[in-house]
Amino acid sequence: MRVALVHDWFTVYAGAERVVEQMLRVLPQADVYALADFLEGGARGFLQGKPVRVSFIQGLPKARQHYRAYLPLMPLAIEQFDLRGYDLVISSSHAVAKGVITGPDQLHLCMCYSPIRYAWDLQHQYLRESGLEGGLKSWLARLLLHYLRLWDSRTANGVDGFIAISRYIARRILKVYRREAEVIYPPVDVEAFTLWQDKEDFYLAASRMVPYKRMDLIVEAFAQMPDKKLVVIGDGPEMPKVRAKAGPNVTLLGYQPFEVLRDHMRRAKAFVFAAEEDFGIAPVEAQACGTPVIAFGRGGATETIVAGETGVFFQEQSVESLITAIEEFEKLSFDPLRVRRNAERFSAERFRQEFAALVEREWDKFRAGLSSG
Repeated sequence: MRVALVHDWFTVYAGAERVVEQMLRVLPQADVYALADFLEGGARGFLQGKPVRVSFIQGLPKARQHYRAYLPLMPLAIEQFDLRGYDLVISSSHAVAKGVITGPDQLHLCMCYSPIRYAWDLQHQYLRESGLEGGLKSWLARLLLHYLRLWDSRTANGVDGFIAISRYIARRILKVYRREAEVIYPPVDVEAFTLWQDKEDFYLAASRMVPYKRMDLIVEAFAQMPDKKLVVIGDGPEMPKVRAKAGPNVTLLGYQPFEVLRDHMRRAKAFVFAAEEDFGIAPVEAQACGTPVIAFGRGGATETIVAGETGVFFQEQSVESLITAIEEFEKLSFDPLRVRRNAERFSAERFRQEFAALVEREWDKFRAGLSSG
Protein backbone atom coordinates (compact mmCIF):
# COMPACT_ATOMS: atom_id res chain seq x y z
CA MET A 1 0.00 0.00 0.00
CA ARG A 2 1.37 3.42 -0.98
CA VAL A 3 0.65 5.88 1.83
CA ALA A 4 0.88 9.68 2.21
CA LEU A 5 0.58 11.37 5.61
CA VAL A 6 -0.30 15.07 5.35
CA HIS A 7 0.15 17.30 8.43
CA ASP A 8 -0.69 21.00 8.74
CA TRP A 9 2.80 22.22 9.70
CA PHE A 10 5.77 21.11 11.77
CA THR A 11 7.04 23.77 14.16
CA VAL A 12 7.12 22.02 17.56
CA TYR A 13 6.86 18.52 18.97
CA ALA A 14 3.49 18.73 20.73
CA GLY A 15 0.22 16.78 20.94
CA ALA A 16 -0.56 16.49 17.21
CA GLU A 17 3.05 15.56 16.44
CA ARG A 18 2.88 12.76 19.02
CA VAL A 19 -0.07 11.39 17.06
CA VAL A 20 1.94 11.62 13.82
CA GLU A 21 4.78 9.76 15.53
CA GLN A 22 2.54 6.82 16.42
CA MET A 23 0.81 6.78 13.01
CA LEU A 24 4.23 6.50 11.36
CA ARG A 25 5.00 3.52 13.58
CA VAL A 26 1.87 1.83 12.23
CA LEU A 27 2.52 2.96 8.62
CA PRO A 28 6.34 3.20 8.34
CA GLN A 29 6.16 3.29 4.52
CA ALA A 30 4.28 6.62 4.53
CA ASP A 31 5.65 9.70 2.79
CA VAL A 32 5.21 12.86 4.86
CA TYR A 33 3.83 16.18 3.60
CA ALA A 34 3.26 19.51 5.38
CA LEU A 35 2.64 23.13 4.49
CA ALA A 36 5.92 24.03 6.24
CA ASP A 37 8.62 22.34 8.28
CA PHE A 38 10.58 24.47 10.74
CA LEU A 39 11.51 21.78 13.27
CA GLU A 40 14.95 22.08 14.80
CA GLY A 41 17.30 19.11 14.46
CA GLY A 42 16.87 17.90 18.03
CA ALA A 43 13.07 17.78 17.71
CA ARG A 44 12.92 15.70 14.52
CA GLY A 45 13.40 12.22 15.96
CA PHE A 46 9.70 11.36 15.87
CA LEU A 47 9.77 11.58 12.05
CA GLN A 48 12.15 8.60 11.97
CA GLY A 49 14.51 10.30 9.52
CA LYS A 50 11.81 10.86 6.92
CA PRO A 51 12.07 13.96 4.72
CA VAL A 52 9.09 16.31 4.77
CA ARG A 53 7.72 17.48 1.42
CA VAL A 54 6.61 21.10 1.90
CA SER A 55 4.46 23.66 0.08
CA PHE A 56 5.37 27.08 -1.25
CA ILE A 57 4.53 28.51 2.22
CA GLN A 58 7.97 27.28 3.32
CA GLY A 59 9.77 29.82 1.12
CA LEU A 60 7.67 32.89 1.78
CA PRO A 61 9.25 35.89 3.59
CA LYS A 62 9.59 35.45 7.36
CA ALA A 63 7.52 32.25 7.21
CA ARG A 64 9.52 30.66 10.03
CA GLN A 65 8.45 33.33 12.52
CA HIS A 66 5.07 34.29 11.04
CA TYR A 67 3.73 31.25 9.18
CA ARG A 68 0.26 31.78 10.68
CA ALA A 69 0.07 35.13 8.89
CA TYR A 70 -0.15 33.18 5.63
CA LEU A 71 -3.47 31.57 6.62
CA PRO A 72 -5.25 33.14 3.59
CA LEU A 73 -2.90 31.20 1.29
CA MET A 74 -3.03 27.88 3.14
CA PRO A 75 -6.11 26.41 1.41
CA LEU A 76 -4.47 27.07 -1.96
CA ALA A 77 -1.15 25.65 -0.74
CA ILE A 78 -2.58 22.39 0.59
CA GLU A 79 -4.38 21.79 -2.72
CA GLN A 80 -1.10 21.90 -4.66
CA PHE A 81 0.22 18.60 -3.30
CA ASP A 82 0.10 16.00 -6.08
CA LEU A 83 -0.96 12.80 -4.29
CA ARG A 84 -2.09 10.81 -7.33
CA GLY A 85 0.45 8.06 -6.72
CA TYR A 86 -0.94 6.99 -3.33
CA ASP A 87 -3.54 4.40 -2.38
CA LEU A 88 -4.15 5.74 1.13
CA VAL A 89 -3.96 9.37 2.28
CA ILE A 90 -4.02 10.18 6.00
CA SER A 91 -4.57 13.85 6.80
CA SER A 92 -3.52 15.00 10.27
CA SER A 93 -5.60 18.14 10.56
CA HIS A 94 -6.51 20.94 12.95
CA ALA A 95 -6.46 23.56 10.19
CA VAL A 96 -6.30 22.80 6.46
CA ALA A 97 -4.58 19.41 5.94
CA LYS A 98 -7.89 17.64 5.31
CA GLY A 99 -8.29 19.81 2.18
CA VAL A 100 -5.81 17.78 0.10
CA ILE A 101 -7.23 16.67 -3.23
CA THR A 102 -7.73 12.92 -3.72
CA GLY A 103 -9.40 10.83 -6.41
CA PRO A 104 -12.16 8.20 -6.39
CA ASP A 105 -9.64 5.33 -6.27
CA GLN A 106 -7.88 6.73 -3.19
CA LEU A 107 -8.95 6.27 0.43
CA HIS A 108 -8.71 9.51 2.46
CA LEU A 109 -8.93 9.21 6.24
CA CYS A 110 -8.71 12.35 8.37
CA MET A 111 -7.31 12.34 11.91
CA CYS A 112 -9.18 15.46 13.01
CA TYR A 113 -7.97 17.26 16.13
CA SER A 114 -10.75 19.80 15.61
CA PRO A 115 -12.52 21.65 12.83
CA ILE A 116 -10.71 24.98 12.40
CA ARG A 117 -11.37 26.45 15.84
CA TYR A 118 -10.98 30.13 15.01
CA ALA A 119 -13.24 29.87 11.96
CA TRP A 120 -16.16 28.14 13.67
CA ASP A 121 -17.52 28.31 17.22
CA LEU A 122 -14.43 30.03 18.66
CA GLN A 123 -14.42 32.85 16.09
CA HIS A 124 -15.61 35.55 18.48
CA GLN A 125 -13.14 34.48 21.19
CA TYR A 126 -10.33 34.55 18.60
CA LEU A 127 -11.28 38.04 17.40
CA ARG A 128 -11.47 39.35 20.96
CA GLU A 129 -8.12 37.87 22.03
CA SER A 130 -6.51 39.18 18.83
CA GLY A 131 -7.82 42.71 19.37
CA LEU A 132 -9.96 42.45 16.23
CA GLU A 133 -13.41 43.25 17.58
CA GLY A 134 -13.78 46.50 15.62
CA GLY A 135 -12.38 48.49 12.72
CA LEU A 136 -11.29 47.69 9.18
CA LYS A 137 -8.90 44.89 10.20
CA SER A 138 -11.74 43.23 12.10
CA TRP A 139 -13.98 43.19 9.03
CA LEU A 140 -11.17 41.87 6.85
CA ALA A 141 -10.56 39.08 9.38
CA ARG A 142 -14.28 38.26 9.50
CA LEU A 143 -14.43 38.13 5.68
CA LEU A 144 -11.43 35.79 5.58
CA LEU A 145 -12.96 33.51 8.21
CA HIS A 146 -16.25 33.49 6.27
CA TYR A 147 -14.53 32.21 3.13
CA LEU A 148 -12.45 29.79 5.20
CA ARG A 149 -15.67 28.26 6.55
CA LEU A 150 -17.02 27.80 3.02
CA TRP A 151 -13.80 26.12 1.93
CA ASP A 152 -13.66 23.98 5.07
CA SER A 153 -17.23 22.74 4.57
CA ARG A 154 -16.63 21.90 0.92
CA THR A 155 -13.41 19.97 1.54
CA ALA A 156 -15.07 17.77 4.16
CA ASN A 157 -16.75 16.04 1.20
CA GLY A 158 -13.34 14.77 0.07
CA VAL A 159 -12.78 12.83 3.29
CA ASP A 160 -13.91 9.20 3.27
CA GLY A 161 -13.69 8.75 7.02
CA PHE A 162 -13.15 11.02 10.03
CA ILE A 163 -11.30 10.03 13.19
CA ALA A 164 -11.87 12.26 16.24
CA ILE A 165 -9.54 12.56 19.24
CA SER A 166 -12.46 12.66 21.69
CA ARG A 167 -16.24 12.37 21.78
CA TYR A 168 -16.24 16.14 22.30
CA ILE A 169 -14.49 16.65 18.95
CA ALA A 170 -16.74 14.03 17.31
CA ARG A 171 -19.70 16.24 18.28
CA ARG A 172 -17.98 19.28 16.75
CA ILE A 173 -17.31 17.32 13.53
CA LEU A 174 -20.98 16.33 13.37
CA LYS A 175 -22.07 19.92 14.01
CA VAL A 176 -19.75 21.47 11.41
CA TYR A 177 -19.46 18.80 8.71
CA ARG A 178 -22.58 16.69 9.40
CA ARG A 179 -20.35 13.61 9.44
CA GLU A 180 -20.00 10.82 12.00
CA ALA A 181 -16.48 10.22 13.33
CA GLU A 182 -14.88 7.28 15.09
CA VAL A 183 -13.10 8.21 18.31
CA ILE A 184 -9.49 7.16 18.90
CA TYR A 185 -7.99 8.92 21.90
CA PRO A 186 -4.51 10.40 21.33
CA PRO A 187 -1.43 8.59 22.67
CA VAL A 188 -0.09 9.69 26.04
CA ASP A 189 3.37 8.64 27.19
CA VAL A 190 2.09 7.17 30.45
CA GLU A 191 5.33 5.22 30.89
CA ALA A 192 7.26 8.48 31.29
CA PHE A 193 5.02 9.58 34.19
CA THR A 194 5.54 6.95 36.86
CA LEU A 195 3.36 6.22 39.89
CA TRP A 196 4.21 7.94 43.19
CA GLN A 197 1.98 7.21 46.17
CA ASP A 198 3.43 9.58 48.82
CA LYS A 199 1.65 12.84 48.06
CA GLU A 200 2.71 16.14 49.61
CA ASP A 201 0.65 19.10 50.81
CA PHE A 202 0.56 21.26 47.67
CA TYR A 203 -1.51 21.62 44.51
CA LEU A 204 0.02 21.92 41.04
CA ALA A 205 -1.02 23.84 37.91
CA ALA A 206 1.16 23.60 34.80
CA SER A 207 0.48 25.07 31.37
CA ARG A 208 1.43 27.63 28.77
CA MET A 209 0.34 31.05 29.99
CA VAL A 210 -2.22 31.83 27.27
CA PRO A 211 -5.76 33.16 27.82
CA TYR A 212 -7.85 30.03 27.26
CA LYS A 213 -5.80 28.02 29.78
CA ARG A 214 -7.26 30.25 32.54
CA MET A 215 -4.19 30.05 34.76
CA ASP A 216 -5.20 33.45 36.18
CA LEU A 217 -8.43 31.87 37.44
CA ILE A 218 -6.54 29.14 39.30
CA VAL A 219 -4.13 31.59 40.93
CA GLU A 220 -6.93 33.96 41.92
CA ALA A 221 -8.85 31.11 43.57
CA PHE A 222 -5.84 30.09 45.65
CA ALA A 223 -5.21 33.70 46.61
CA GLN A 224 -8.56 33.45 48.41
CA MET A 225 -7.45 30.24 50.18
CA PRO A 226 -4.22 31.34 51.91
CA ASP A 227 -4.02 28.09 53.91
CA LYS A 228 -3.53 26.04 50.70
CA LYS A 229 -0.28 25.91 48.72
CA LEU A 230 -0.15 26.14 44.93
CA VAL A 231 2.86 25.60 42.66
CA VAL A 232 2.59 26.96 39.11
CA ILE A 233 4.83 25.81 36.25
CA GLY A 234 4.77 27.51 32.85
CA ASP A 235 5.38 30.78 31.06
CA GLY A 236 3.84 32.89 28.33
CA PRO A 237 2.11 36.19 27.57
CA GLU A 238 -0.32 35.84 30.51
CA MET A 239 2.49 35.61 33.10
CA PRO A 240 2.27 39.29 34.22
CA LYS A 241 -1.48 38.91 34.78
CA VAL A 242 -0.96 35.66 36.71
CA ARG A 243 1.87 37.13 38.79
CA ALA A 244 -0.27 40.12 39.76
CA LYS A 245 -2.94 37.82 41.22
CA ALA A 246 -0.59 35.48 43.10
CA GLY A 247 -0.57 35.57 46.89
CA PRO A 248 2.24 34.44 49.23
CA ASN A 249 0.86 30.88 49.14
CA VAL A 250 1.45 30.65 45.37
CA THR A 251 4.90 29.72 44.01
CA LEU A 252 5.52 30.67 40.38
CA LEU A 253 8.37 28.61 38.92
CA GLY A 254 8.07 29.78 35.30
CA TYR A 255 9.19 27.43 32.55
CA GLN A 256 10.78 24.22 33.86
CA PRO A 257 12.36 21.21 32.12
CA PHE A 258 10.47 17.94 31.86
CA GLU A 259 12.17 16.35 34.88
CA VAL A 260 11.06 19.16 37.20
CA LEU A 261 7.49 19.06 35.85
CA ARG A 262 7.27 15.28 36.31
CA ASP A 263 8.69 15.49 39.83
CA HIS A 264 6.04 18.00 40.86
CA MET A 265 3.27 16.01 39.14
CA ARG A 266 4.28 12.93 41.11
CA ARG A 267 4.38 14.67 44.49
CA ALA A 268 1.35 17.00 44.22
CA LYS A 269 -1.84 16.16 46.11
CA ALA A 270 -3.83 17.23 43.03
CA PHE A 271 -3.37 18.73 39.57
CA VAL A 272 -5.60 21.74 38.81
CA PHE A 273 -6.78 22.24 35.22
CA ALA A 274 -9.10 25.08 34.17
CA ALA A 275 -9.06 24.94 30.35
CA GLU A 276 -11.72 23.61 27.99
CA GLU A 277 -9.54 21.33 25.86
CA ASP A 278 -10.26 19.13 22.86
CA PHE A 279 -8.64 16.24 24.74
CA GLY A 280 -6.12 17.47 27.32
CA ILE A 281 -2.89 15.51 27.73
CA ALA A 282 -1.71 17.07 31.01
CA PRO A 283 -4.59 15.69 33.16
CA VAL A 284 -3.80 12.19 31.87
CA GLU A 285 -0.08 12.64 32.59
CA ALA A 286 -0.94 13.70 36.14
CA GLN A 287 -3.17 10.65 36.61
CA ALA A 288 -0.35 8.44 35.32
CA CYS A 289 1.60 9.68 38.36
CA GLY A 290 -1.28 8.61 40.61
CA THR A 291 -2.23 12.27 41.10
CA PRO A 292 -5.96 13.11 40.99
CA VAL A 293 -7.20 16.08 38.95
CA ILE A 294 -9.48 19.01 39.71
CA ALA A 295 -10.71 20.05 36.26
CA PHE A 296 -13.22 22.26 34.47
CA GLY A 297 -16.09 19.94 33.56
CA ARG A 298 -16.20 20.64 29.83
CA GLY A 299 -14.36 19.24 26.82
CA GLY A 300 -12.05 16.25 26.71
CA ALA A 301 -11.33 16.24 30.45
CA THR A 302 -14.79 14.77 31.08
CA GLU A 303 -13.70 11.70 29.11
CA THR A 304 -10.36 11.14 30.86
CA ILE A 305 -11.28 11.78 34.50
CA VAL A 306 -13.66 9.61 36.53
CA ALA A 307 -15.52 11.90 38.95
CA GLY A 308 -15.04 10.84 42.55
CA GLU A 309 -12.46 8.18 41.63
CA THR A 310 -9.65 9.98 39.78
CA GLY A 311 -10.68 13.60 40.35
CA VAL A 312 -13.49 16.13 40.64
CA PHE A 313 -15.01 18.70 38.27
CA PHE A 314 -16.03 22.33 38.64
CA GLN A 315 -18.87 23.38 36.36
CA GLU A 316 -18.12 27.07 35.73
CA GLN A 317 -14.89 28.86 34.88
CA SER A 318 -15.22 31.01 37.99
CA VAL A 319 -13.27 31.44 41.21
CA GLU A 320 -16.26 30.43 43.30
CA SER A 321 -16.86 27.21 41.36
CA LEU A 322 -13.20 26.20 41.58
CA ILE A 323 -13.04 26.88 45.32
CA THR A 324 -16.14 24.72 45.83
CA ALA A 325 -14.50 21.89 43.85
CA ILE A 326 -11.31 22.10 45.93
CA GLU A 327 -13.36 21.94 49.12
CA GLU A 328 -15.19 18.89 47.74
CA PHE A 329 -11.87 17.31 46.73
CA GLU A 330 -10.50 17.61 50.27
CA LYS A 331 -13.46 15.65 51.66
CA LEU A 332 -12.66 12.66 49.42
CA SER A 333 -9.87 10.09 49.35
CA PHE A 334 -8.20 8.82 46.20
CA ASP A 335 -6.25 5.63 45.55
CA PRO A 336 -3.12 6.55 43.53
CA LEU A 337 -3.02 3.08 41.97
CA ARG A 338 -6.61 3.39 40.79
CA VAL A 339 -5.82 6.84 39.38
CA ARG A 340 -2.81 5.41 37.54
CA ARG A 341 -4.83 2.57 36.03
CA ASN A 342 -7.31 5.03 34.57
CA ALA A 343 -4.48 6.85 32.78
CA GLU A 344 -3.21 3.60 31.26
CA ARG A 345 -6.32 3.55 29.06
CA PHE A 346 -4.65 6.22 26.94
CA SER A 347 -1.27 4.60 26.26
CA ALA A 348 0.62 4.86 22.96
CA GLU A 349 0.36 1.08 22.46
CA ARG A 350 -3.43 1.25 22.75
CA PHE A 351 -3.49 4.07 20.15
CA ARG A 352 -1.40 2.05 17.67
CA GLN A 353 -3.65 -0.98 18.03
CA GLU A 354 -6.86 0.99 17.53
CA PHE A 355 -5.48 3.05 14.65
CA ALA A 356 -4.09 -0.02 12.85
CA ALA A 357 -7.40 -1.86 13.24
CA LEU A 358 -9.35 1.10 11.86
CA VAL A 359 -7.07 1.55 8.85
CA GLU A 360 -7.23 -2.15 8.03
CA ARG A 361 -11.02 -2.24 8.34
CA GLU A 362 -11.55 0.91 6.26
CA TRP A 363 -9.07 -0.25 3.61
CA ASP A 364 -10.77 -3.64 3.25
CA LYS A 365 -14.19 -1.95 3.00
CA PHE A 366 -12.86 0.55 0.44
CA ARG A 367 -11.27 -2.18 -1.73
CA ALA A 368 -14.49 -4.19 -1.60
CA GLY A 369 -16.35 -1.13 -2.87
CA LEU A 370 -13.87 -0.69 -5.73
CA SER A 371 -14.25 -4.33 -6.73
CA SER A 372 -18.04 -4.23 -6.70
CA GLY A 373 -17.98 -0.97 -8.68
